[in-house]
Amino acid sequence: MKNLLTDISGVRVGHADDKTMASGATAVIFDRPAVAAIDVRGGGPGIREGALLDLANTVERIDALVLAGGSAFGLEAGGGVQAWLAEQGRGFAVGDAIIPIVPGAIMFDLLNGGDKAWGRFAPYRELGYAAAAAAATDFALGSVGAGLGATTANFKGGIGSASAATPGGVRVAALAVVNAVGSVTIGDGPWFWAAPFEIDGEYGGRGMPASFTPDMLSMRIKGGAAATSVENTTLAIVVTDAELTKPQAKRLAMIAQTGFARAIYPVHAPLDGDVLFAAATCEKPVDPLAGLTELGMVAANAVARAIARGVYAATALPFPGALPAWRDRFGQDVMRSG
Repeated sequence: MKNLLTDISGVRVGHADDKTMASGATAVIFDRPAVAAIDVRGGGPGIREGALLDLANTVERIDALVLAGGSAFGLEAGGGVQAWLAEQGRGFAVGDAIIPIVPGAIMFDLLNGGDKAWGRFAPYRELGYAAAAAAATDFALGSVGAGLGATTANFKGGIGSASAATPGGVRVAALAVVNAVGSVTIGDGPWFWAAPFEIDGEYGGRGMPASFTPDMLSMRIKGGAAATSVENTTLAIVVTDAELTKPQAKRLAMIAQTGFARAIYPVHAPLDGDVLFAAATCEKPVDPLAGLTELGMVAANAVARAIARGVYAATALPFPGALPAWRDRFGQDVMRSG
């Protein structure tokens, strides 16, 4: 396993971004339509086709998911992914019409120092198309794609991913775009809130501080008192090879969302637009009670790990006043440096 979302067979990920604009898009392409659901916890979400994923609605499977920067402008990235899928003949059949199903979500990165003077039309549709066309089983983490312009309260944010398996062999993996209003690290030190869930030093192997001080537990939020509900969001996608119904995928999304709370402090605030998608490729049976509960537990841990990896792998934006990257302050991980 590569510790990536693409450890789930039949899943590919692609990025496209604009370094001058400091924004981009990330597409998750399913080789076969996947059962999907959504869980929304933040106070300021921006979502495409969210209603379609409601349990009462007809369409059960999706062809792709897309995450993007650009706030509401970035919702157009879904149209680009949809266009690429249409060229492949992919989509939901309605008579002779084929409609690619592409839910997605966006985060706010309009004030990160990049040049957002794009003219009449924002470039996100083209970025979405390019991200879909670039989708592969290997993909980069950190300041790329939808995570290029992401930030947190004290360090540069980015894209992270992680994977795991249950003792029974059911796989689950997560991808996160970390643009949180809160902090992913404990205070201003090198420790990640998600440290208890780390595997093989994947985000530095720093563990937890020897003791906690009041300063470590004080609230740090991006923008301080001037923070607004549209400026922050963590987006995540969880995919499993378990055989799930749409209601079961919804329950998986709900349990997996607890991974946000294991990795970000504070989280799910009025200042966030936190969204998690869960998708199932439906290859392996899972017990609907204990099995689904265990799968959700493992998925939540993977989400926490993906969030920490997004900050760990990020690089700073090249603009005056830009937040430092974690590695700017703390360098390489203990295991490699020692």
